Amino acid sequence: MKIGVISDTHISANNGNNYSITRNVITPESLCSSLVPYFSDVKAILHAGDITDISLIDSLNKFATVYAVAGNSDSETIHRQLGEEKVIELRGFKIGLIHGWGGVEGLSYKVRRRFDDVNPDCIVFGHSHYPYDRIEDDVLMFNPGSPTEKRHAQSRSIGILHIDDNAIWGEHIFLD
Repeated sequence: MKIGVISDTHISANNGNNYSITRNVITPESLCSSLVPYFSDVKAILHAGDITDISLIDSLNKFATVYAVAGNSDSETIHRQLGEEKVIELRGFKIGLIHGWGGVEGLSYKVRRRFDDVNPDCIVFGHSHYPYDRIEDDVLMFNPGSPTEKRHAQSRSIGILHIDDNAIWGEHIFLD
């Protein structure tokens, strides 16, 4: 099973808080158009927050079912609609989905603690815009980075989670 993973899209929109870190106008349609080569055969998509334009979810749903959470740049409406964390089960694997908060130092540890009672196989998170793929405490910690704003990362990026009968593992796709 192939799962698309995305975070920190920060779609330029008048979303109530007028927050956008992108220098170019990126619409849900233009972003999804750029994802076709990577997400055309995914069975699900996980979005780890900072969506900023909820219509992106509808656009991503054209690929596959989307599971999403709100991030710190999302409006109160998006927070109410999506919530801040979820646990999804796909092919028998429990995946925690959360955005993250605060400084990037220790981010994976902070988000891991939020799922201590769930015992997940994987936690997908965002916030840092930095790709991350490590096993910590027997949990795959995976951050896809950002497809729109690399900040301190070397490239804009998205992710793919692969699941077979015995394992779950991540892959980053670098866009520049």
